[in-house]
Amino acid sequence: KARLIPRLEETKVVLIRSMISDQLRYINIAKEWLTVNDLAEIRRRKIGAGRIGGKAAGMLLAQHILKNTPDLGENANISVPESFYVGSDEFYSFIALNNFGGWNDQKYKTEEEMRTDFSKIEQDFQKGDFAPYFLDQIQTMLIKIGKQPLIVRSSSLLEDSFGTAFAGKYESIFCPNQGTLEENLKALTNAIAQIYASVFNPNALVYRRSKGLQDYDERMALLIQIVEGERYGDYLMPHAAGVAFSRNLYRWAPQIRVEDGFVRLVWGLGTRAVDRVGNDYPRLVALSHPLLRPSNEPQNIRRYSQQYVDLIDLKQNKLATLPVKDVLDADYPPLRYIAQMDEGGYFESIRSLIIKDTKDLVLTFDVLLQRTPFTNRMKGILRALELAYHSPVDVEFALSLKQDVGLQPKLGIVMLQCRPQSHLGESETEKMPTNLTEKEVLFSSDFMVPRGKIDKINFVVYVKAKNYFA
Repeated sequence: KARLIPRLEETKVVLIRSMISDQLRYINIAKEWLTVNDLAEIRRRKIGAGRIGGKAAGMLLAQHILKNTPDLGENANISVPESFYVGSDEFYSFIALNNFGGWNDQKYKTEEEMRTDFSKIEQDFQKGDFAPYFLDQIQTMLIKIGKQPLIVRSSSLLEDSFGTAFAGKYESIFCPNQGTLEENLKALTNAIAQIYASVFNPNALVYRRSKGLQDYDERMALLIQIVEGERYGDYLMPHAAGVAFSRNLYRWAPQIRVEDGFVRLVWGLGTRAVDRVGNDYPRLVALSHPLLRPSNEPQNIRRYSQQYVDLIDLKQNKLATLPVKDVLDADYPPLRYIAQMDEGGYFESIRSLIIKDTKDLVLTFDVLLQRTPFTNRMKGILRALELAYHSPVDVEFALSLKQDVGLQPKLGIVMLQCRPQSHLGESETEKMPTNLTEKEVLFSSDFMVPRGKIDKINFVVYVKAKNYFA
């Protein structure tokens, strides 16, 4: 048996390199956590040739790290969505089939030329055809999953890898999947074509150039997942979702600990936490002090609470953004964990199904943070992943809150994505000069200052706080 261990190790590494990633840092971690049976299951869910890309690689590795971390306990109730993987070679097959190879020189053009051409690229890709064998496999997958909504996520070879952050550079598209089989297949192939086109997105190409990755043979794999959520009327969305960071760089009070992590939490689909839309606000949670807010003033808590929710409208067969007040009602099962009543000067926990006016509901998540194991469990998740990755990480997640016997609901955490933030571990904190005069300081702050550095500033636009908050 001992003689077979090297052969088994070699088999695992070959499979990881051929199916998942050729990054040595990834392979060194993955070979410790993935088994040959795990890799066989990936192969069974894979469509087409090539690797499954960075986003899928991160999710799978996180799943197996957490599954095999004893400190989280058997009842941690951590899972991943049902997932399928489209290999990266199918991207080139699509390019070749439709004679789109002429666009491959985009990465060597000027930024202005890239931006001028991109709309034409998107139009061309939407008109492109897929190989019959590929359509057959995609259709078989759709038949298997039925009417469950899907999200098609980009998972390029460079994406979510060590040393690069492609967040927001490529597309992820929801497919509500409520039409006929033919309609659902058309919507899915349109989504795939749109994500393939995003390889030529000027923002991605400029970022690659800035990181010395211009000449890399970038290929787009796809991660297709069933959308996590519960049905509520005509809508489907998770009870809560968000993004969590193993290092908290947004400390609004001195007692907040960097190493305990940070969460942006929303009701509904996590898109409003990940994309940080300008007209709305997630709940900011310092995991070391989860109930400590940047401001405890009731008017500020209400003003900076979530006002809109992203969800799947099953009846209309589309992704929708709706006002919270138009969706949230007294019969929403986990209402008391995510919302409180604004009593004019203070917030009251919900203790009854009778609510005088739903306009007084405010999404605070206070009861979720106080009376469920979410905070401690998320700290444990982030700690385990950072330890295994040898690097700070961030994760995307969805939550389910199902009432169980007893006072606490059964909390489920679904891991949607995990990526290393290796640049945080490698960067050094800047040393500030100690001999500056008052005239040399334009402004200073010790409140909510994240770690970062910007060089060669040519212009500064100063907006007076009084006018900004008016």
